[in-house]
Amino acid sequence: MSLDFNTLAQQFTQFYYNQFDTDRSQLGNLYRDESMLTFETSQLQGAKNIVEKLVSLPFQKVGHRITTLDAQPASPNGDVLVMITGDLLIDEEQNPQRFSQVFHLMPDGSSYYVFNDIFRLNYSA
Repeated sequence: MSLDFNTLAQQFTQFYYNQFDTDRSQLGNLYRDESMLTFETSQLQGAKNIVEKLVSLPFQKVGHRITTLDAQPASPNGDVLVMITGDLLIDEEQNPQRFSQVFHLMPDGSSYYVFNDIFRLNYSA
């Protein structure tokens, strides 16, 4: 695993949001049975439950626009924390919604999977 954690975070983020925006039903291979998603106030565990949640979201068209991406090694074992902030463009809405998302990526052979995924919309106070 000679991949720099910043490069890994950039490549993962680009792949994840590209896949989410084109066909989020295909994200299951990024999660495992022990993976957990916190989406706003809902918590789900397992790849099947996570993908069901993502597919059930009440929009047809979505686009993610990343504004910040930060990454850090999470332990000596090669896992990586990734934090993203950005804008969501949903269906025909003209005003984007702000969001933040954190991924905890775990090594799995020569690749990585999402162990933890925390998503939150950011509302103005």
